[in-house]
Amino acid sequence: MAPYTRTTNEPTDGPVVVFLIGMRFNRPWKVRAWLPVVSAMSGMLRELERDPAHGLLGTRPGIGPGGPFLVQYWRDRESLYAYASDTAATHRPAWAAFNRRARRYPGAVGIWHETFVAGEFETIYGDMPPSGLAKALGVREIDAANDGGRRRLDASRHAA
Repeated sequence: MAPYTRTTNEPTDGPVVVFLIGMRFNRPWKVRAWLPVVSAMSGMLRELERDPAHGLLGTRPGIGPGGPFLVQYWRDRESLYAYASDTAATHRPAWAAFNRRARRYPGAVGIWHETFVAGEFETIYGDMPPSGLAKALGVREIDAANDGGRRRLDASRHAA
């Protein structure tokens, strides 16, 4: 039997931006309202993964009450805002198209996002493949120096 393994994320030199984005199917039968939103997000992710210079470090999908969401880890807030406002990137045209559809199908689909600039954080993963913040920043074994949430949180404060 393999031993129980515990890992955490590699330290980072600065804050990490955690960006949560999701949608809610208010009227799931209005497929024309929400399917393009799902398709646009897929296109944006492909674009971001092809070019690491955009600053996306990693993602984690999820399903919440009402619909899907995505946790994104960004190198910094400037990278996130630069991508969001880049008229040559996929996001701006997709956002404009969403707003046109929202006027055509009012109330059919809800969207949301939340942005957190995380300067202090700690993680632990038990018997897990690399995921979440550890997948974005890199994985390392938990040892005596980083055993315990308080130690890992203190270490994140000193890494910056």
